[in-house]
Amino acid sequence: MNIYDFNVKAQDSSEVSLADYKGKVLLVVNTATGCGFTPQYDELQDIYDEFKDKGFEILDFPCNQFGEQAPGSDEEIHTFCTGRFGITFPQFSKVDVNGENAIPLFKWLTENTKFEGFGMSPMGMMLSGVVKKIDKDYKNNGNVKWNFTKFLIDRNGEIVARFEPTDMKKLKAKIEECL
Repeated sequence: MNIYDFNVKAQDSSEVSLADYKGKVLLVVNTATGCGFTPQYDELQDIYDEFKDKGFEILDFPCNQFGEQAPGSDEEIHTFCTGRFGITFPQFSKVDVNGENAIPLFKWLTENTKFEGFGMSPMGMMLSGVVKKIDKDYKNNGNVKWNFTKFLIDRNGEIVARFEPTDMKKLKAKIEECL
């Protein structure tokens, strides 16, 4: 099984086969419009602009599971992201990434990756404290811990790496390596 085996809902609710992205390097991200990490949209757009012509796509999945930080309809979220951050990469319908209502794509991503921590930065330490209150066993499961968790997929549809929201520094280098 790889990413091309999944279908997802586009922002307009139409069905999209991820096989449409065959041969591209993909970054799958769960996002939120009201999160402390929301400014990462600027960095993500910069990365997208730099690499989109080399076979790179960002697949944006808004999610309201973490602090209810993605309120609003798919259209409202999209309008916010395009207006405030100028995003041009594909944005999909709002999803659950954990739990019984998680979409199959995120079940596959979380079952096949490990959480390796938020790092020792002040933001990482703060996020660890917040997440521990929600999930006492958070260090030992693959669940998405917070908004802006990223999964890098190679041109063969295989998972290459997982990046927690606090880890943007290594992301670009790993994308370049995959391209």
